[in-house]
Amino acid sequence: MTSKAIASKDLPRLAAHAIRFLAMDGVQKAKSGHPGMPMGMADIATVLWTKVLNYNPANPDWLDRDRFVLSNGHGSMLLYSLLHLSGYDLPMKELENFRQLGSKTPGHPEAGHTKGVEVTTGPLGQGISNAVGLALAERWLAARFNKPGHQIINHHTYVFAGDGCLMEGISHESCSLAGHLRLGKLILFYDDNHISIDGNTKLSYSDNATARFSAYGWHVQKVNGHDQAAVAKAIAAARKESKRPSLIACRTVIGWGAPTLAGSHATHGSPLGQDEIAATRKALGWPWPPFKVPRPVLNYWRSALVRGKKSEGEWNRKVSAYRKAHPTEGAELQRIIAGKPSTAWQAPLNKLRRSLLKSAPDTEATRVASGMVLNAVGMAHPDLIGGSADLTPSNNTRVKEYEDIAPGKFSGKYIRYGVREHGMAGIMNGLAQHGGVVPYSGTFAIFTDYLRPAMRLSAIMGAQVIYVLTHDSIGLGEDGPTHQPVEHYAACRAIPNLYVYRPCDVRETLECWESALRRTNGPAALLLTRQKLPTFPGTGKGGVKNGGYVLADTPKGLALKVVLMGTGSEVQLAMEAREQLSKQKIGARVVSMPCWEAFEAQPQAYRNRVIPPRVTARVAVESGVELGWGRYLGDKGVMVGMKGFGGSAPFDKLFKHFGITSAEVVKAAKSAMK
Repeated sequence: MTSKAIASKDLPRLAAHAIRFLAMDGVQKAKSGHPGMPMGMADIATVLWTKVLNYNPANPDWLDRDRFVLSNGHGSMLLYSLLHLSGYDLPMKELENFRQLGSKTPGHPEAGHTKGVEVTTGPLGQGISNAVGLALAERWLAARFNKPGHQIINHHTYVFAGDGCLMEGISHESCSLAGHLRLGKLILFYDDNHISIDGNTKLSYSDNATARFSAYGWHVQKVNGHDQAAVAKAIAAARKESKRPSLIACRTVIGWGAPTLAGSHATHGSPLGQDEIAATRKALGWPWPPFKVPRPVLNYWRSALVRGKKSEGEWNRKVSAYRKAHPTEGAELQRIIAGKPSTAWQAPLNKLRRSLLKSAPDTEATRVASGMVLNAVGMAHPDLIGGSADLTPSNNTRVKEYEDIAPGKFSGKYIRYGVREHGMAGIMNGLAQHGGVVPYSGTFAIFTDYLRPAMRLSAIMGAQVIYVLTHDSIGLGEDGPTHQPVEHYAACRAIPNLYVYRPCDVRETLECWESALRRTNGPAALLLTRQKLPTFPGTGKGGVKNGGYVLADTPKGLALKVVLMGTGSEVQLAMEAREQLSKQKIGARVVSMPCWEAFEAQPQAYRNRVIPPRVTARVAVESGVELGWGRYLGDKGVMVGMKGFGGSAPFDKLFKHFGITSAEVVKAAKSAMK
């Protein structure tokens, strides 16, 4: 077949084949990848992207575009093929450079790295959760901005997912919540190909997926995923369903079109091989060489540029009319379109800061202090929405004036996530990546074990997600070692680009929140106490933004002999030890270290002023494991902390039992000075 011989009626079929061969050839050239899923879902993708999806390849960040998520991100060549074919800034050379260093086509899609990729996917099930967040963000912004006669926010979220995504537990949590909330503009395409890496899914999976989603309250359809007309009809029916999210279960054949390997798990994660690809070219009537798309087929795809320009132009005219009719809301909408963070929360926060500097509580739990900050800024920050994994009274995450986001009602600012920590974190990534939303959530610090996969993706994407993590140590007391974080500070700090804050009092808590709200290029984790902590004279003066600072220096007349470092509730032990050491004529400096990541970002000269290299006697006190403190302790430093798991008892008895006391800090200081 030549380009001139291509009939218009053949273009939809050949458009799907273009995806198949770009995927096959890209994986073959890279000698790694997953060709089977793109080959199986090519017809579904072609219908969606050429007939339904509202997007503008010339402006990937257009606010009211439809969102598309590839949850089964291993099939990334499907998305890269779609982006190239439809006219995004992803030239063919990038597809030829699939999975190579520095390419825009990494093994799994990465938001911010490749234009047109909405969220970073790969760990199965995360993308589904992100899509729930994207769909929730659309409904929330629609409730915030839409007015009679002005439907400014009005788009759908589409997500592709496979058997693996549905097997992962996070998909259950997120899809259950999506059904509960009635997210009618969320449409999920389930690639029902019966294949996983090990082989046929019957080896480990016999769920009735459609019954499962019906039980969630979803609108459910079944369709032949290789019948483009049937797929189009199913999408139309799903779009008409406004009160329920939709599942379209698409029966497909993995590796469709390959003469001997179609339907085999061999196509899942390995190149097909040159012989099989050649045979597939012959079988499907695709005579063009690798990475060559005939002009008529490319023109068919590139019509998206014309449609996209027209759609965005129409929307921009709607925005202009909206701004004239509703200037206040219009100005806020324009700020979001421009990607500018809100500053409206800063004035009430500064008012609270002045109040706390003048008269702070003598003692207060930092979880309560966090709630105090949230109640000061929550209504003033227009983009801020929060929630909790069924721990609202414990996390202090609900602002008094907040209304709940409820089924079919999206005008509130508080999300009842239920006991769904995994799903909550994945949904927040979607909320943050949508634009116009700054999400925070609450749970116990111990459950960062459940949050961690999504927290890591928050950090990779640079998403502004704020994790409120209370009950941060053995200080929570009687619940015992199953609920007492020990290794979790270190585990959180090990995630690059995650800023971990552990404030020592009410004023540091305010500054930690301030830093998290200002940090628009990455997530923050706030570790907060259940027990009350004293308020110190030296806090609240901007030290937190530097990550670590001198909270109390050596008393007058004493030379600096030892540096005492601590975070959170243990700073008070360092302060008590400093007093005890001063009575023994030993000069000690207390350094509060609420955020290591911010401290490491400071110039070396500043860090040396805070922790002088010449002072090798150093003590760190923290109710966690030592891992990580070595960078500050040096060769002679001593750690006062946990060496195992906690116990069940009142918190004061636990600190004494495990030797986390001011007396132990004094002892450690003297040892370090030898």
